[in-house]
Amino acid sequence: MIKQFATGLAFTTILSLSLSSCNNSSTQEKKEEEVHNPASQTIPEESKDLLGRWDLTVDKKGTSVPSWIEIKLSGFTTLVGSWVGDSGSSRPISHIKLANGKFSFAIPPQWEGGEGDFVIEGELAGGALKGTITSNTGEKYTFTGVKAPYLVREKAAEWGTPVELFNGKDLTGWKPSSDKNKWVVKDGVLTNQEAGANLISEQSFEDFKLSLEFRYPEGSNSGVYLRGRYEVQIEDSPKDKHPGALYFGGVYGFLAPNEMATLGANEWQKFDITLVGRLVTIVANGKTIISNQEIPGITGGALDSKEGEPGPLYIQGDHGPIEFRKITVTPAK
Repeated sequence: MIKQFATGLAFTTILSLSLSSCNNSSTQEKKEEEVHNPASQTIPEESKDLLGRWDLTVDKKGTSVPSWIEIKLSGFTTLVGSWVGDSGSSRPISHIKLANGKFSFAIPPQWEGGEGDFVIEGELAGGALKGTITSNTGEKYTFTGVKAPYLVREKAAEWGTPVELFNGKDLTGWKPSSDKNKWVVKDGVLTNQEAGANLISEQSFEDFKLSLEFRYPEGSNSGVYLRGRYEVQIEDSPKDKHPGALYFGGVYGFLAPNEMATLGANEWQKFDITLVGRLVTIVANGKTIISNQEIPGITGGALDSKEGEPGPLYIQGDHGPIEFRKITVTPAK
């Protein structure tokens, strides 16, 4: 009888300890969940005004070129982000150091090539950013930056009258970006014969629907920039490649399509694009591949970083040949 009682007591003690351990574990997990909830995260005072997206302007040897940065808080105190230069795609920033009101980070080169890192240093002054960019070859440029606008629309767009931007005859309504123009009109088709100048519309737009019919040869690369700032990629991406933000139908470096909807080289294809504020929908060859997604910032090659302003359509012509037979814009009223 005593042995049975002792055994029962031991079991009860173990059960009690086990339940207590479970309760303590659950309480600890709950506390950790609360601590790690971003909605209730305590933002360090020294970094709170830096957080967010910034439209940058870089003075590059006397020429103003656009750039962009997003600064985010990872965990309790670590700053991370993304950066877009005047070329290439969005690049991740693994760690932004902040000390005595000044921030700095280093990122490796992308399409620029070479060895060594780019070093960006800056500070917040009067609600704006200012700083320097030192390239991996030692060249140094200054930059300034303002907070990027949210571009939230309070009501649904009402659409106006469609505008045919290509008349099927000549380049009326367009201007080349340089004297290396290779754009001509052949048999009613707007044709970029080889890599040369980009083509920019004389009209500017804010919110709009855009319909494009285009064709490219094997291996070519082009794109259309919405408001002159956000590139939708047109390139000869292999049909069996996983979709990505750098390939056919992606918003370059930011938004990946949900499938590779290309018909391939030497085929007439179609984009139907709707841009309202920052929200973009892209239908490629009858398939919705990006649906009402936010474009975070400008893409490399943008004309400027003035995101709050209307901008032109801009067709990339400096990468390879491309043809268009229809370019129609329906602006919002």
